[in-house]
Amino acid sequence: MPPTKDEESDGPPSQVEDMEMDGEAVSSTDLSEILKEGTKESHDQAENTQFVKEFLKGKIRRELFELGTVALYFTYSALEEEMDKNAEHPGFAPLYFPLELHRKDALAKDLEYFYGEDWQDQIKCSEATTRYVERIHHIGEHEPELLAAHAYTRYMGDLSGGQVLKKVAQRALHLPSTGEGVWFYTFDNISNPARFKQLYRSRLNTLETSNETRERIVEEANRAFRFNMEVFEELDKFGKTLGEVVQASGVPLHDGKGDARKCPFYAAEGNSIGGETGCPLHSVMAIVQSCPFQFVLAALLALTAGWYLL
Repeated sequence: MPPTKDEESDGPPSQVEDMEMDGEAVSSTDLSEILKEGTKESHDQAENTQFVKEFLKGKIRRELFELGTVALYFTYSALEEEMDKNAEHPGFAPLYFPLELHRKDALAKDLEYFYGEDWQDQIKCSEATTRYVERIHHIGEHEPELLAAHAYTRYMGDLSGGQVLKKVAQRALHLPSTGEGVWFYTFDNISNPARFKQLYRSRLNTLETSNETRERIVEEANRAFRFNMEVFEELDKFGKTLGEVVQASGVPLHDGKGDARKCPFYAAEGNSIGGETGCPLHSVMAIVQSCPFQFVLAALLALTAGWYLL
């Protein structure tokens, strides 16, 4: 049997990660593989929502990022409350990693950074997030074995694509490199995310579940993806009322029509200007629209006009 949470908490994070061996054979009948295959379509749909695509291109308003953080706070507060209640439930206990995974406290720090010390008085749970939260509380009370679906969907995503979103947010929103505003994406007690994800999947495979329960877990994971997409759609609708996103220079980012990498002026990694990747056309426009450049241009035009008149 896998060690209990008490045994796990005795050692440092690296010890927790080393408790199970690498290289375990993967079977198509393992719950981790069934979940991966059973949620692939939902995963792709979530990644291709307008909000996520714009985010990945750096077109994210600070207001939307803050509201997204609020949604995450309410979601993880509900999820971790129910996980704590069901920490000893045989259908969930092997997946209980509060020290390594819990995000509520990190999200509280992010919200204090964005909203100030009275952040709790300023935030509220949106309609889409409320539906998500209500579902989590329902299964925590009535079907705790389905918590695995929500934990898998959220935490595995945070340890994977979430790290990309962290870097995009820091750059696009000019957040401090010291972590303020994106503590949510920082897992201090996980030294090797790849190995931890492997451990987590192996724990999923130890759950003693019937075929019927496995089907319900996959169904619930797909439901979790839909809840997340509903939150994205809600944020996207609000974002449309805010106008176009511009960089500090006043130059719009990629126009959002299709994949930014398909832009004919896109500079691939390792082939950038001044160490920055992106569209060179926008870089040129940034220079042209900058005040120093316009001043120099005006001076040159004045000199040229004076020479011509002579």
